[in-house]
Amino acid sequence: MGNLHGICGSAGLYTARNAAQSNPVGARALSDASNPSRHPLADLFLISFLILLFELAAIRWFASTVVFLTFFTNIVLLACFLGMSVGLLAARRPQNFVQTALPVAMLTFAAAIATHLLYWQWADQVTVALGNQQTSPRMIYFGTEYRPADPGRWVIPMWAIAGTFFTLIALTFVGLGQVMGRAFDAIPDRVVAYSVDILGSLAGITAFAAMSYFQLPPTAWFVPIVLLMLHFAGWRRPSQVAAAAAMLILVGIGAHGRIVHGQVSWSPYYKIAFDPRLRTISTNDIGHQSMVEIGKYGTAYLLPYLINRDAGGTAFEEVMIIGAGSGNDVAAALRAGARRIDAVEIDPGITELGRRWHPNQPYADARVSVHLDDGRSFARNTGGRYDLAVYALVDSLVLHSGYSSLRLENFLFSREAFEDVKRTLKPDGVFAMYNFYRQGWVVGRVAKMAQEVFGEKPLIISLPHQDRIQPDDSQRGHITFLLVSADSRRLQAVRARFEKGESFWALPEPPANEAINGFRTAAPGAGWDRAAPAQIDLDRINLLPSDDWPQLYLRNREIPWSPIGQGMLTVAVLSLAILLAFAPERRLRPNWQMFFLGAGFMLLETKGVVHMALLFGGTWVVNSVVFFAILVMILCANLYVLAANPRKLTPCYALLVAALLLNAFVPMNVFLSFPPVARVAGSCLIVFVPVFFAGVIFASTFRESRRPGVDLGSNIAGIILGGLSEQLSLVLGFNNLLLLAAGYYLLSLALRPRGPPTPA
Repeated sequence: MGNLHGICGSAGLYTARNAAQSNPVGARALSDASNPSRHPLADLFLISFLILLFELAAIRWFASTVVFLTFFTNIVLLACFLGMSVGLLAARRPQNFVQTALPVAMLTFAAAIATHLLYWQWADQVTVALGNQQTSPRMIYFGTEYRPADPGRWVIPMWAIAGTFFTLIALTFVGLGQVMGRAFDAIPDRVVAYSVDILGSLAGITAFAAMSYFQLPPTAWFVPIVLLMLHFAGWRRPSQVAAAAAMLILVGIGAHGRIVHGQVSWSPYYKIAFDPRLRTISTNDIGHQSMVEIGKYGTAYLLPYLINRDAGGTAFEEVMIIGAGSGNDVAAALRAGARRIDAVEIDPGITELGRRWHPNQPYADARVSVHLDDGRSFARNTGGRYDLAVYALVDSLVLHSGYSSLRLENFLFSREAFEDVKRTLKPDGVFAMYNFYRQGWVVGRVAKMAQEVFGEKPLIISLPHQDRIQPDDSQRGHITFLLVSADSRRLQAVRARFEKGESFWALPEPPANEAINGFRTAAPGAGWDRAAPAQIDLDRINLLPSDDWPQLYLRNREIPWSPIGQGMLTVAVLSLAILLAFAPERRLRPNWQMFFLGAGFMLLETKGVVHMALLFGGTWVVNSVVFFAILVMILCANLYVLAANPRKLTPCYALLVAALLLNAFVPMNVFLSFPPVARVAGSCLIVFVPVFFAGVIFASTFRESRRPGVDLGSNIAGIILGGLSEQLSLVLGFNNLLLLAAGYYLLSLALRPRGPPTPA
């Protein structure tokens, strides 16, 4: 999720447009007398509402429909920013670009459906390239590794898909941005204009948050969007009505997805397809979970409990399960005799499916408390103490916002996160993690973090059994269990059995395992699978995730050329082409001050979103509140400029850079130990104060512009630079992004125009 107006510093854009009303040259440069807005206040509110609602809806819909775009929602976000801003730049042009918005949108949605059909109907012939996911990827994207890039297959690079939709989405938003620019030009009162714009933006955020809360489908999101686009493009034009109808039909097709049998629902995070015959769940068209009747086939889920029991350990009576999903792990804990279970799941849609359809009905058991929360947030704030804490197949398959490359579970896999889990354990408690980790170096990272935090080597068990796991080994087809504790008699007893030369033997059917002691030197019979410790050389694992660099699935501190580097280059080239195509002047001297203001603010906003996700959880509610707060802070900055009319901006630059440096050098997790009120106050202060100073600088600078089109175009280019620079967090970490932002702001100060303003 994002907000369109925060990105430039932002509301200063609108203050400046109205400042041009008192500047005849600037006014002539911005206004378009041939297309005046007859109801500018109403138009401004509606177009602000429409643009923000459309942006949020587009991020979710395209991520769920266009294959693997779910991992690159920043592409959609930047496209929306670029298109809206280019439309503002074209406000004085005589062409009404808004009349192209619906036809281009229809074409874009049709292309999404075509891509969807191409990928799934020709599954045996088409592979989307995401950096050699099948063998040795530099960055892992779960669910994308099942189609090899074999000779004879048609391999489509991800950058080509992303570039196509970046262009189409940006062109869709150009006409809407033009309507906004014209509405602003028609309002003489700057405070009224800005207030109406902010109200429209806040209404857009609120509307989409409400739709997410009630889990409404995309057709409900897009009905008001299409109606407002028709309002601005013209109801009486049959071509517009036809395009609107076709767009809604395409939205509905994409909303249903590829499922043949079953049902589709929309949680705040995913398009969830559920097949009740197989009890399988797909999210955004990627296979995600299946409900298992634990009494028949659930030995893997019971493995930690069975190993502990057969080694003579006391039962795990109090259990915390992070990533409870549809209930398999909860059902296993209940079958193993747990007396109290805290089941933590971030997605209410998946939880509800588990309530209704899981064959064991674990969520109906009185021993289970369901917590719809971010797992890291729950582990940090719970007052419970547990015999067993479980990371249960934690892999979200979705990003926590459109502003960063973080997945929902990234902050669960850091040294600081493991310390949070350690604090929840009783003295004899055990921490269990299991997943299909894909690569040996991922297993090694998790194991080494656990060893450093708990002071003991974890017990690593891979099924099917492996004697040794090397960092370069593919783990495809292997589920790996890691059990660790600081000083657990339970785990010591398990180690003792393995050290005696015994293995643990298991069948897929739990009753057979429950009837015998699985520890023995030889299999009890035919068909039994061996579970025994796997060795891994942790000395070869040097780079570990932290809260500042929470990149479990990125092998090195680098920007992988495929697909991220290729995508960055594609977006940069396409942005330049679109800007040149719509620029009002052909020979431009960029305003480098405005360019670097845009770049700095994008990084500042990205860091704010990530910071708040760490402190309060990566839920959609937290994201909505953060963007809402950023808009309010920008409003305060603009009102300050209108009231105080600051002339000297050097003090503001100094305070902004000082705030950024403080933000960069104070670790994000330092606030986690604060009491709740102090944590909220301190984190908001450190995140939102720089936003205020950035807004003051932008508004004060832009209101003096004599070349508003050129200056705005320069700022747009800076926005794209800032968006692309976010990927540097893969190398630098998130705190150091603020050093880069401070550098951009210092360049803005150093390169500010000297002398009198250049006439338009």
